Amino acid sequence: MSSVLIIGGGAAGMMAAIIAARNNNEVTLIEKNEKLGKKLFITGKGRCNFTNAGDEEDIFNSIVTNKKFMYSSLRGFSNYDCMGFFDELGLRFKIERGNRVFPESDHSSDVISALSRQMKKLGVRVLLDTQVVSVEQADGKFDSVTVKDVSHTYTIKADACIITTGGNSYASTGSTGDGYRFAKSLGHSVEQILPALVPLNVREEWEELLMGLSLKNVSVTFFDGNKEVFSDFGEMLFTHFGVSGPVILSASSVITGILKDRPLRLSIDLKPAITQEQLDERILRDFSKEQNKAFKNSLDELLPKKLIPVVVMLSEIKPDKKVNEVTREERQRLVRLLKNFDMTVTSTRGFNEAIITHGGVNVKEINPTTMESKLVKNVYFAGEVLDVDAVTGGFNLQVAWSTAYAAASHI
Repeated sequence: MSSVLIIGGGAAGMMAAIIAARNNNEVTLIEKNEKLGKKLFITGKGRCNFTNAGDEEDIFNSIVTNKKFMYSSLRGFSNYDCMGFFDELGLRFKIERGNRVFPESDHSSDVISALSRQMKKLGVRVLLDTQVVSVEQADGKFDSVTVKDVSHTYTIKADACIITTGGNSYASTGSTGDGYRFAKSLGHSVEQILPALVPLNVREEWEELLMGLSLKNVSVTFFDGNKEVFSDFGEMLFTHFGVSGPVILSASSVITGILKDRPLRLSIDLKPAITQEQLDERILRDFSKEQNKAFKNSLDELLPKKLIPVVVMLSEIKPDKKVNEVTREERQRLVRLLKNFDMTVTSTRGFNEAIITHGGVNVKEINPTTMESKLVKNVYFAGEVLDVDAVTGGFNLQVAWSTAYAAASHI
């Protein structure tokens, strides 16, 4: 029997604790918050999209950073293994649009409870309100951790340590970058951390007029100059500062590195299901119904109410012009605007609004099969602390489960 310390009681930490304990290790999980799974609790707006039911290709293609590093651990504990694992713990779940997997109850607390019950059953020792101050090594091997609780500071020795401290997003849940500090103290390099799965700021001032408008079934494409860097189809939302929603969050993980150097153009196709010619015909039909209508009052059937004043302004067609006087050239300009509704993305929002962190412990220094440090024996890393991130849809939590499973099962 080995004694195993796990630093961080989030998704990866709880999974690691269960697997290590099932393998007959003596497990102590250290969490600085007053309870486990604080970030898991708010995941998916409190519903906890804990994995994705897509095929193997879907999972790999959804990883943005260092997908090759994930091959081994995802094969060792796949999304199907994950669903089987939670099924055995008695969690009833359902599959929704985009193969997103949620607890049947829509309560993230049910995921946390299932994990907590299993840890208790396996005799995992949980230290809450306990902060790890440092991780110590001796002769190239893990030695001990120094911890601080409400009353005193002390040292815990063990045979192995798994660092599952999360990233740098949602600091209120305890993700304050501790793991990067521990990694650096052990000689690891940490790739630059940036907010990911995060809303985006835009330059256009008229954007504020659209605040609160949600669009479904739109196509978004991001351009760096003339080069397309990301495109997707789905839902998006306009905010007081820019854009958000599922397609925007997924894009942010891909473009965050470029945005720190220069702005990008976001082109929204408001009518992706039809061609420019079909859209022109549709507008002509709408215009011909009431030919004496003012242009500003003619788009009600085509666009959401909130979008109309902005489209009228950007079309440069006089608002009070009768639709039977709108020229072919003006109409085609309107068509182009609706198919290429462009905005200038200047930056991402901050870590306090980011769902995950892009960057982290350099995976070249980690064994991809075991998650063990190549620099210090018996030190392992799992979850968001690693330089691995994915798009939305349950993929980031799957990364956490798979890397934690790999680390814990190889001790």
